[in-house]
Amino acid sequence: MGKPIRVAIVDDSALMRRMLTEALAAEPGFEVVGHAADPYEAREMIKSANPDVLTLDVEMPRMDGLTFLEKIMTLRPMPVVMVSTLTREGADATVRALELGAIDCIAKPNGAEGERFADFRDELVGKLKVAAHVRLGPPRTKPARAKAGVRGGSGRLIALGASTGGVERIRDILEVLPEGSPPILIVQHMGAFYVPSFAARLDRQSALTVRMAEAGMRVTAGEVLIAPGDRHMALRRDGFGYLCEIVDGPPVSGHRPSVDVLFNSVAEVAGANAVGVILSGMGRDGASGMAAMHAAGAWTIGENEQSCVVYGMPRMAKLAGGVAVEMPLGQIPAEMLRAAAAPAARST
Repeated sequence: MGKPIRVAIVDDSALMRRMLTEALAAEPGFEVVGHAADPYEAREMIKSANPDVLTLDVEMPRMDGLTFLEKIMTLRPMPVVMVSTLTREGADATVRALELGAIDCIAKPNGAEGERFADFRDELVGKLKVAAHVRLGPPRTKPARAKAGVRGGSGRLIALGASTGGVERIRDILEVLPEGSPPILIVQHMGAFYVPSFAARLDRQSALTVRMAEAGMRVTAGEVLIAPGDRHMALRRDGFGYLCEIVDGPPVSGHRPSVDVLFNSVAEVAGANAVGVILSGMGRDGASGMAAMHAAGAWTIGENEQSCVVYGMPRMAKLAGGVAVEMPLGQIPAEMLRAAAAPAARST
């Protein structure tokens, strides 16, 4: 058995610190190496304990979790999992934390016993395992502002999938796209509670209109539709054009929403009139769907290993034969628009 994952817990609630500690104490492969009630205590604790991963509360006295996270990512980058309350304010702050570089987030449980806590413990363990094995390299180069390559009415669309590290990458891409860009459909692995805040933040940060997808929404140039966090999103077509289908159903490739569900539907409905993009993430969701898109004539783009936080989903898509070109995040927005403007989506 390898070395245990060394976890430090930062939360102003003594009860929450105890709950997190007890949850990990029962799990092989973890060691809680420190506790702190606020960021000032945490700073000294991190120096002495040198943890592999940190759990961080969003709302704390003396210094809020977002300010502390920004300092961590600037001065001593390390994997951080945010622990937030299920409030609108908590959701907004958590999405901001993910933009700042937090690996993932988890909502605080309502109680310490029963199935809810068991589910919380399982989710916490899974997220910490992922966080402990991510690669945090030097700050990535943000994309340059992309020039319009194709305007509305071209019939082209872009389908994008991401997981761990995806929140900040999606923001970076959308921030540089011009008005009138081809419509974009996004599946980001994220809890349902956080998706409305994610969409609202992106809408403020982008020249495009960003909304959480609802059943029957039209797929329109200049708009971005993000899958709800607890249901699949698929593309359909009627006599008037493309529209979204939101469906219940079991997880696909381990996830709901699933990138594979979106990509497979895009391959079937849009074929060569689509561009596929797969970004940082753990696992293989999107691999078979991107292979289907590629086989249907779509141009497909994978984020390269050096750029990813977790080179999982792009790697599996590449191994499945679905990635036409790999590149760092900074080059992806321009390539998306170039491919969407090309005479055929598979042209080079």
